[in-house]
Amino acid sequence: MPRSKGSKFVDWFRGASPYIHVHRGKTFVVQFDDTAVESEDFINLVHDLALLHSLGIRLVIVFGARHSVEERVTQSGIESRYHRGLRITDAKALDIVTSAAGQLLIEIQARLSMGLANTPMSNAEVRVTSGNFVTAKPIGIVDGVDYEFTGNVRNIDVKSIRTNLDGHEIVLLPPVGYSVTGEAFNLESRDLAAQLAVEIGADKLIYLIEAEGIAGANGKLLRELTREEAASLLESMNGRTDASEYLRQAVFACGKGVRRVHIIDRRLDGAILRELFTRDGTGTMISLSSFDEIRKATPADIGGILELIEPLQQDGTLVERSIEKIELDIEHYTVLVRDSVIIACAALYIFPGNAAAELACLAVHPEYHERGRGEQLLTIVERDAQRARTKQLFVLTTRAEHWFLERGFVETAVENLPVERQKLYNYQRNSKVLVKKL
Repeated sequence: MPRSKGSKFVDWFRGASPYIHVHRGKTFVVQFDDTAVESEDFINLVHDLALLHSLGIRLVIVFGARHSVEERVTQSGIESRYHRGLRITDAKALDIVTSAAGQLLIEIQARLSMGLANTPMSNAEVRVTSGNFVTAKPIGIVDGVDYEFTGNVRNIDVKSIRTNLDGHEIVLLPPVGYSVTGEAFNLESRDLAAQLAVEIGADKLIYLIEAEGIAGANGKLLRELTREEAASLLESMNGRTDASEYLRQAVFACGKGVRRVHIIDRRLDGAILRELFTRDGTGTMISLSSFDEIRKATPADIGGILELIEPLQQDGTLVERSIEKIELDIEHYTVLVRDSVIIACAALYIFPGNAAAELACLAVHPEYHERGRGEQLLTIVERDAQRARTKQLFVLTTRAEHWFLERGFVETAVENLPVERQKLYNYQRNSKVLVKKL
């Protein structure tokens, strides 16, 4: 049957569905600066955040006000003073900070409350809450410089934030904290977002920035970094820049248990949706540990395995396997998982009487064919076969003969298969039999 005009949409929606399930009920902290609020396309970001909320994602939004503050300070004729990249906030500057933050807070709340017909937020009924959830303390004097009303996070009312999130509300926080003595302090919003993510146990920390993401020494975008790699890159950076500050917060947050930090380009329409609902996203992702997990399959993986191999069964690359067959054989399967989605699998069957093993059902998602995932699984399967004291690994294939030949397999006759496997050979498929000594 020919593909319809809507096939691309159907493919995208099917591809996004595993992530919809994975993200539902998770807590994300999202940070952006006031440049995003002032941009013409801010309403698109608001629509995307409302969509995340409607999909059951618990959102805490932190916004910055530094550009608005700088503009107002300049207009007021007040001298801007900085030390180590942080604004020194005196009493006059604090008035400007609180005024700018208050105005931005109202504007963001108003946008999130929109429910006009014929818009993406029609009938959205988004409830937004804000409050004095953050207790602050003064930075004090550093290098002989008094930061005055520039502060650090002292405490976060995690219980109250979680109560609001449990009530299906978006929590919106300005870059202002309050001391136990009733004073307000100017907070660095990136730092506040990282502290929040750690304290509330967020699943993700997302920074929306004015760049593609984090670039390497060659100027090219780095798509993925482990915490260790990010820390090493941070050490190599000269001076305090926006990139280094986002990276610094990412390293901190991952080190305190936040599994994923995403640094993405807010200027890219739908960036946050692309990051969360496609396999490779956009921008830079920093992870607490390796992005891909290779492990033994469990019954909970049956649906994911079926979804992965179904196209290969339909085009004849793989033998058809029923859900019952996979369920019976699940202990033989190894899966490669990225963000809780199975992107590759393989099965290993041992024939102890022949000191041989069969590699079967090796499948890799099309988007990862050129990224070495198949070789990763082959290495694991070979290791497991050796541990089972087998001396050779064989595979039956109709489409991937050269891939295996390039990796040390050689062609052999059906008669060289274990007798019990010969009985199951399908002469109609006429699969090539390849073997590799271990």
